Amino acid sequence: MSEGRVERRLAAILVADVVGYSRLMGRDEEGTLASLKAIRAEVGGPKIAEHRGRLVKTTGDGFLVEFPSVVDAVRCAVELQEAMAERNGTIPEDRRIAFRIGINLGDVIADQGDIFGDGVNIAARLEGLAESGGICISARVHEDAAGKVDAIFEDIGEPELKNIGRPVRVYRVRLRTSSQAPAAAPALALPDKPSIAVLPFHNMSGDPEQEYFADGMVEEIITALSGIRWLFVIARNSTFTYKGRAADIKRVAEELGVRYVVEGSVRKAGNRVRIAAQLIDSEAGTHLWADRFDGSLEDVFDLQDQIARSVAGAIQPSVRSAEIARSRRKRPESLDAYDLVLQAYPFVWSLDRASNGKALKLLDRALALEPDYPLALSLVAWCHAQQIAYNWTLDPAKSRDEVLRTAEAAASAATDDPTILTGLGAAYAIVRNHVLAERLLQRALLLDPSSAWAWNRSGWVHCYLDHPEVAVEHFERALRLSPFDPMNFNALVGIGVAHLGAERLDAAALCLEKALLDQPAATWIYRTLVPVYALLGREAEANAGLERLRAEYPDLTITKVVSALLVPQATLDLTAAGLRKAGLPD
Repeated sequence: MSEGRVERRLAAILVADVVGYSRLMGRDEEGTLASLKAIRAEVGGPKIAEHRGRLVKTTGDGFLVEFPSVVDAVRCAVELQEAMAERNGTIPEDRRIAFRIGINLGDVIADQGDIFGDGVNIAARLEGLAESGGICISARVHEDAAGKVDAIFEDIGEPELKNIGRPVRVYRVRLRTSSQAPAAAPALALPDKPSIAVLPFHNMSGDPEQEYFADGMVEEIITALSGIRWLFVIARNSTFTYKGRAADIKRVAEELGVRYVVEGSVRKAGNRVRIAAQLIDSEAGTHLWADRFDGSLEDVFDLQDQIARSVAGAIQPSVRSAEIARSRRKRPESLDAYDLVLQAYPFVWSLDRASNGKALKLLDRALALEPDYPLALSLVAWCHAQQIAYNWTLDPAKSRDEVLRTAEAAASAATDDPTILTGLGAAYAIVRNHVLAERLLQRALLLDPSSAWAWNRSGWVHCYLDHPEVAVEHFERALRLSPFDPMNFNALVGIGVAHLGAERLDAAALCLEKALLDQPAATWIYRTLVPVYALLGREAEANAGLERLRAEYPDLTITKVVSALLVPQATLDLTAAGLRKAGLPD
């Protein structure tokens, strides 16, 4: 092989992950760690070896395995889930460890014992689609395994897989005998107040370019419902994982831990809009309300409020219109500016450098039309803050000036909009005004206690203020409000940072590894994981992580890492000591 040539090979890739890991760790950290080690030694290791698999790496609460055969990979997964179901039979439900498994056949890049590439990333996304105790496989795996493995394969279509640019057909693996079926973890407990999820509305316009408009309608309805303090509202980032999928309402409600589900459609033609929506009680299986709303684009905000009032009124007939009115953000004068903000929204949340740039371009166009549009200003401030936090900017001082300029402009134009307050709190935290950030986020959560984003950012502020236990609690609230959120890896990083601040190094490593499995491209996580590995004496993993970090940031030094992190001095000292031990220059 010529020097510098990348080693590639075709492999069956299995990714497994523990369901509800954060909940288990919060309940019994030491017991959970001991159970995971025992499962790997007594179940996982023997099954992998029996089916000719190679354990590539463990990831705290999961593992990555490479197989030369698709059939071996699927048989291993089936037997592993059967063994876990049997093992869990005598364990109380709230202490059971259950796995989700994803399997893909794909081309991988091999490097120093690890494997990378789309083949691995797709397997990780499939794992996220699996039920507790279940298995999801790609169509390429199904083609080879069907008829050779004693299981039933259920086609679930082509759900959207985050950061995967092409459609992937997915199958669930069902065991043929009910006695062998893996024990599912209990559904999320219902909150102590009415709980609701708004699913993505279908775009009936016949124009794929109008998808963002349909998504924006749902965004606004969720925002309006979140302003009603007696409602528990699932965040849009979780409900949007069902986009493009045929939804079984009862299953959706169980997976999200809610009683009520809203679904609907949007048709935009010229200057006219038609929105149809219905509210379903998942427990009773009945439709509580359904209606259709027609109007012009100029009426679109009123239509959204009408839907939110109708949904809330069907759940709680005594709801007052004032509760919906209180949730209204400052409406833009220019509908074109509003349209551009809707287009920017998915890019704002992506935590990806290129998407961040796209969001800023769209938001700048919106502000050119309406310079004092507070939502657009707050999102611009947050985009510039992300550039600082993730080392994406070549000029941190200039980015900091942009954060302050746009945040101050948004603050002067906004009233009590929880989304804007959260954006401002997040931005001010990145520029180290933690006291103001905490005040803004407290206000946002008072107005919208269902904001997963506000709970997430509040968790980070409490990390910065050296309140690790409060930080973990707030991150956990964010995870419950948005259990399938693509941003959840960020909350896991935050929990890991909080554990590091409390010197719980094993727990910190587990959370950070889980975050990297969810988002392999977020190499900035190694800024914290490498020092944790080094302090734990896990030298090989520290060295491998440092290589990944240097590949992304070639001129990185301890000084640059410490200057970018916002955590307390004691945590910075631990981080610096670990990075120095791993070999990063000062």
